[in-house]
Parts: sequence; C-alpha cells; structure tokens
Amino acid sequence: MPKNVRVRFAPSPTGPLHIGGVRTALFNYLFAKHHNGAFILRIEDTDQNRFIEGAEQYIIDALDWCGIPYDEGPGKDGGFGPYRQSQRKDLYKQYAKELISKGKAYYAFDTTEKLDFHRKDHEAKGKTFIYNWHNRLKLTNSLSLSQEETQAKLHAGEDYVVRFLTPQDEKIRLKDIIRGDIEIDSNILDDKVLFKSDGMPTYHLANIVDDHLMQISHVIRGEEWLPSLALHQLLYNAFGWAAPEFAHLPLIMKPIGKGKLSKRDGEKMGFPVFPLSWGESQGYREAGYFPEAVVNFLALLGWNPGTEQEVFDLSELVQNFSLGRVHKAGARFDPEKTKWYNHLYLQKKSNSELAELFKPVLIEKDIPSPIPNDDYLERVVALIKERANFVSEFWDLSAYFFEPPANYDDKAIRKQWKSDTPEILNELIAVLQSIENFASKNIESLVKEWISKREFSFGKVMPPLRLVIVGAMKGPHLFDILEMIGKDESISRIQKAISIL
Repeated sequence: MPKNVRVRFAPSPTGPLHIGGVRTALFNYLFAKHHNGAFILRIEDTDQNRFIEGAEQYIIDALDWCGIPYDEGPGKDGGFGPYRQSQRKDLYKQYAKELISKGKAYYAFDTTEKLDFHRKDHEAKGKTFIYNWHNRLKLTNSLSLSQEETQAKLHAGEDYVVRFLTPQDEKIRLKDIIRGDIEIDSNILDDKVLFKSDGMPTYHLANIVDDHLMQISHVIRGEEWLPSLALHQLLYNAFGWAAPEFAHLPLIMKPIGKGKLSKRDGEKMGFPVFPLSWGESQGYREAGYFPEAVVNFLALLGWNPGTEQEVFDLSELVQNFSLGRVHKAGARFDPEKTKWYNHLYLQKKSNSELAELFKPVLIEKDIPSPIPNDDYLERVVALIKERANFVSEFWDLSAYFFEPPANYDDKAIRKQWKSDTPEILNELIAVLQSIENFASKNIESLVKEWISKREFSFGKVMPPLRLVIVGAMKGPHLFDILEMIGKDESISRIQKAISIL
C-alpha cells in the first residue's frame, strides 16, 4: 500500500447521480478514510453537448447528504486543481502531442461519412469494422499519408482526431484488486480516439492525464469501465508513467430478473434510484430515508464484512472496509431490505429527534387544536415508532392522539358492535368518570376490576372500546392511549360513537 492513498470519484454532470454512482463514491470514501487518505471529486465535463445545468451541484449535495463529503474538488483546492476537466483542457493537447511525438498516437482525418461507409460495408459482409492495425494504413491518417500531406491538412484546418496507436501482437497483462490477473490480446483492441479537433479530449486521455497529475493511487470505479482497462494501461506505458492500482466494482442488479438496476425499475416497483429528487423522480431523502440507512445498505451491496454483522455506522464501515472483500458478481438490489434498514435507524433515533421530524407533518395536517407540547409528541412517538419504517407513516399510526376518529372501520363494526355494546359502554363511561388518577396502569386496573365484577368477557368490552377511541382495531396499548388523550376526550369519543353507531 503506498504511503499516500488518493482516490477520486469522477462523475459527468449529465444528470442526477444514480444510486450506483453513490455506491462507487462511498467505496472510494471508505477506502480513503480507512487508509487516512484523500477522497477527491473531479467533474468530468469534457462532453459539453451532454452537460446539464445543476447536475454538478446535485452531485455535491448528494455526497454531503450521505455524509461522505470530498476532501478535494470544486471549491476545495488541495493543490491539484482545477477539478473540472473543462478548466483543464489546455493541458490535454500537450499530452496528445507528446504521444504523437513519441510515435504512440497519430492524426486521423477520416470523415464521419467515410467511417460510416466502412462500417456498413463490413456489416454487409458479416464483419465488424474496427479501426486498428489491420486497416489503419488504408485509411486517411498520418500513418498512411506523408509528413507533408499531414501538415498540409493540419494547416488547412481540416477536422481531425488523435487516435492511440495500439500495439500489435502484444499480450497485455493487467491486475485488478477485485478480479485478479487479466490478460488481453492487443490485436482485438481498436485505436481509440484520444483528442478531437474541437480542442477537447475524450474520456480516456483526460482520465489518464488527470489521474497521473492528481497523483491518484487507486482507481475504484464501476465494472462498466473494465473494457477500458487495457487501453488505460497502454496509455500509462506510452507516457512512461506508473499506473495506479485498479479495482472494478460489481454492478447493482435489478431486484427481479437480469440486468443493471435502472430508473425504470424504480418507477415500476415504487422505490427511488437517486439519492435526492431530480425533476419528477423522487430521491431517497424525499422518500423519507435517513442518510445513515442509505449508506449502510449501499455498503453491503457488493461488499461483505466477513461476519454476520449487518448494521454499521459510518465509522464502523471505515474501520472494516477493504477492497479484498468486494465481490466480483453483481449485487441484487432489495427494496424491502432498504426499508428494513430505515426502520432500524428510525428506532435508533431519540424520541425528541423524531418528534421534531414529526412536527412539520402535524402542521401540514392542520389539526383542530394547537400542536401539543414536545413532551406529548415524544410520548406519542415512543408508542408508535416500532410500527413505522418512515416518519411519514407517523400520522396514519397516531392520528387518534390528536383528533377523534372521523369514521369507523366497517369490518370492525360488523365484528365488534353488538346489540348490548352501547349499554356496556355507557356503564364504562361511569367507571371512567369515577377515576381520579387517570394514569394508564390505574385505568387498566380499575376497568379490569369492573369487567370481572360484572362478569363480562374482555372481548365484549376491549375491542369495542378500541374501535370507538381509535376508529379501527389498531394502535398501541389501549390504556396508554386513554391516559394520553385524557378522561374528558375518552368519554366524549365513547359518547360520540354510541350516538353514531
């Protein structure tokens, strides 16, 4: 392991950050922090046609919300900036020229029409057109043209690209921390475009140059970049630079079926695939997930701690993380497991924290009386939180603590409301009125004593009482609810139900 671990997360600002991108950022962050290294954000915005306003800020906001902020990047210069590729474009031209001067790259003047013609011609013959060793001398480039012809085209301002000169008949030996040793035959590779005549590099050149200049020690990125590894290694060799270590992370797979998790899967199955909302697509934050829950479930998508432990806070993840325990195979996304994690983190939060989060929901509901004090809210939260996965579910679980039921569950009425129920409940009202200490345990003791004395079955009294107090057969311990809403409100709800039902 080198002394200075420096890793980078290098997204393109072409839209919202997919949850797979967040996982890549997280693994980079965990690896950096485990080794007391630096986590760098680099914005790869060389493709100006696909640039979307607001996407860069979205990426920064998403990392901050997840609690994995970058150490270096836009607005945080660590001496290796600028951190946007569009602000570094003058650099890349000199490196493209260096490769040409070393005989490792060449100018290509082929028009789009000419290349399309070759592709279609190959397709008609059942072949695939690859621009490389077997046809480069038949095409229009500085290898097939004389030096004078090449210079004349350049001086005339003809459009060109700079292509990498892929070596022929070479076995390229590659190492990947996750996948082990890989061997590629150079003859199957094409001469990739490195630089365009509009003055912008392609991903491949900019990526290598920036990783070298920013002294990146480890490149941790998605599996989709694995086919580019051979070219990137060849570029390092061509420049005479030491390559960083590479690790290609497994894909995050669909919950059902095969293939990579997509936005469409989320829309179809009703779960977010973005950390924050983007346009009409809901994010994990807006869906009510806690960032700690998102980070925890993402960390275990493709990484195994080697133990049975499933719940990790960020510091534990940093302490335990290693690339050696990242799987090769794709990790199946489980929407139910993400809810399970959120439920877990919700239970971990204090009642006062949850009460604060609940307040905006109550304000929105515009309940008839003023919002109860903090102590009341915290007691409500303590009674209902076990049944909730999200704070947004608190209202449905607790509405009866704040207002009487507007209607009663039909099925429960048919099952629990008998001809003698009104008479029994009227008698119960007298019992409740006589109780001076209206605390849960005391109410329970005196009501049960009355039930026994009158030789009623509990089924004749308790289910109908829950129905009239709550409106349905749900909720925590009934006597806790009676204590919370108070004697007057309890009696009022019983009387109202008798008159309606």
